[in-house]
Amino acid sequence: MRNKQEELEALAQSQCYDIIGISETWWEESCDWRAVMDGYRLFRRDRQGRRSGGEALYVTEGLDYTELSVSNNTVESLWVRLMGQANKGGVVVGVYYRPPSQDDATDELFFKELREASKSTALVLMGDFNLSDVNWEHHTADTSTSRSFLKHLDDNFLVQLLKELTRKGALLDLLLMNREGLMGELAIGGCLGHSDHEVVEFKIFGDRRKTDTKTSTLDMRRADFRLLRELVSQVPWETALEGIGVHQRWSLFKCRLLRAQEQAIPKCRKSSRLDRPAWLNRDLLLELRQKKKVYACWKQGQATREDYRDAAHLCGEKIRAAKAQLELKLASTVGDNKKGFFKYANNKRRTRDNIGSLLDENGHLTNRDIDKAEISLMLSSPLSSTLMMGSGTPVAPSWRTVAAVTINS
Repeated sequence: MRNKQEELEALAQSQCYDIIGISETWWEESCDWRAVMDGYRLFRRDRQGRRSGGEALYVTEGLDYTELSVSNNTVESLWVRLMGQANKGGVVVGVYYRPPSQDDATDELFFKELREASKSTALVLMGDFNLSDVNWEHHTADTSTSRSFLKHLDDNFLVQLLKELTRKGALLDLLLMNREGLMGELAIGGCLGHSDHEVVEFKIFGDRRKTDTKTSTLDMRRADFRLLRELVSQVPWETALEGIGVHQRWSLFKCRLLRAQEQAIPKCRKSSRLDRPAWLNRDLLLELRQKKKVYACWKQGQATREDYRDAAHLCGEKIRAAKAQLELKLASTVGDNKKGFFKYANNKRRTRDNIGSLLDENGHLTNRDIDKAEISLMLSSPLSSTLMMGSGTPVAPSWRTVAAVTINS
């Protein structure tokens, strides 16, 4: 993902995805600041001790979620539950990467995870499974490993939806669900950067719950700074601060300033909408559209693979150049534009302020802040046990959609 992150940000902004699943991120600790995307909560699992591998899930901050943990560190997977209305089970979404040389013991650990996840009445699993010998039309396979995989899919009532080949004439990337009508509008959207895997886009149908953001912030666009200056200047500071200590002076100054601020600067609720990156201009959005257009022409036989490869290369180069140019400008003008520099830097290290729904020790979901604080403290203890995935309840089909995408880098 190192040379594809900028294009991913542009794609997420233009398509407004709610969920983005990625397998084989190749991330490490040095990639922390680059992996952050404004408006998304990032879940990631990097491969420890060796290169390649790694999974990630981006979930838009407007959705309520619960991260689901598993009891082993061998299987390369991530699981998140998107909450439904009125504390219903919602949808369990997972991303998985199976290395081509994975042994049978690790496969069995994954099947155990799959059984737990399949207890939810709404499950979506995406990823790179590296099982090229499976014939999905006839539901047969050449190797015992793939036949065992098909058996476990049947045992857990899972259906594979992808029919189009996604990597050099092979169907390695799979999209699984356990309920009819849960997903639809599948589309293959070309490659990300120079990846040899296709991007898979789809929609999840269900009754989702959005987070109720109670965080408020100062609305500087409607601030009356003239009134603020007048209110501050009306305070007889010399008289008010006379004869008191430093701490009392600071408390008095802060109290009077905040009082004036309340009258001159209104507040607004913090929004979870996606803000377009400063480097993402209209020309780059047109380049993304052109790349997608050339891809469609290639699939229809109206363009060659080389035409699409050139369009993808040009698009990626322009996106990376635009971001690099912005960062160079911010760094060279930091003395005159400190606000812009630190705003950009802080967006790269920002984390979500509020905590999503959590499971208590009895397996019940809680949304109260005090309960979530107690659970968080319990989980931070070295004696705490790992949370296991629980079963869900039926989701009312109100047919609101969650746009999602799976990417193999």
